[in-house]
Amino acid sequence: MATIKDIAKLAGVSVTTVSKVINNYPDISDKTKEKVIKIMEQQNYRPNAIARSLSTSRSRSIGVFFTDHLNSGLRHPFFRDIIYGIEKTFFRKGYDLILFAHQWGDRFSYTEKCKSRHVDGAILMGMPRTDPNLDKLVNSNIPTVFIDLDIVGKNATYVISDNVQGAKQAVNYLYSLGHIKIGMIMGQRITKPAQDRLIGFQEELTNLGLEYNPEWIIEAEFGEEGGYQAMKRIITQEIRPSAVFCQGDEMAIGAINAIKEHGYNVPQDFSIVGFDNIEISSYVSPGLTTIHQDKLTMGKKAASILLEMINNPNKTFSPVVLPTKLIERESCRKIG
Repeated sequence: MATIKDIAKLAGVSVTTVSKVINNYPDISDKTKEKVIKIMEQQNYRPNAIARSLSTSRSRSIGVFFTDHLNSGLRHPFFRDIIYGIEKTFFRKGYDLILFAHQWGDRFSYTEKCKSRHVDGAILMGMPRTDPNLDKLVNSNIPTVFIDLDIVGKNATYVISDNVQGAKQAVNYLYSLGHIKIGMIMGQRITKPAQDRLIGFQEELTNLGLEYNPEWIIEAEFGEEGGYQAMKRIITQEIRPSAVFCQGDEMAIGAINAIKEHGYNVPQDFSIVGFDNIEISSYVSPGLTTIHQDKLTMGKKAASILLEMINNPNKTFSPVVLPTKLIERESCRKIG
């Protein structure tokens, strides 16, 4: 097994330089960092976390919290891709991840979990803003980055997709195909993405002079079953929209299943747009037109910001809003 001396020798630098790269010191050039990190990866070198924590007062571990309200764990395509981006970034810096999953409504103290596991920082995703335990974490001295939740504090910031603009892209696209009766299946309003996508949906309908019909807006759980049940309610209405924007791809897949079960067709009878661009959206039939959000970049960006926060405790960090884009497939048709 390679040692730090072996890494230094292969990289042509001192042991001190390798140590500074491992601990992310700012006085090492990017070129040297990349060279040392590449050799560490080639040699499968992992710094001794126990010895390093004794010398730096850091555990070199990060707490990653996610709310698993669908009991899907790491199989959930949204969490999976983000966590992969987080892990990929921290692995290169010699950090370990500790994953914490819980259900909405659980008695769960993020601050106490972080302190008991001695993590250097935390990343949280999937939490409703109404969670009473968030404020305690934000007001602690634990560096924290939220994903999909716009919370800031002395030691906290966030990374989020431009959900408002993404919803506007979906509505505008459907309008360009001739649809003027547009409904929406939305997630729970206590989540930030659901709120923002509703705002974007409403604003774009207004901008285009289209009708906002509350009966065509169905709130449901993010997931296939939520989309399935919501679409059943839309199908049974006397006056129905010709197109439906679903706030998540899994919702959209559930909606398509409901449409087929009721003897209708996508896109001939209903045009469907999703949101997320999860992997399966390109394999369902018909292929799902959706709003892409870069989940891998979200994870990488959250991890990079958290590393900077850990190493620069007195610096203020601005939120990051990532752009979205429309991915056109076969689930929508031109009408009129």
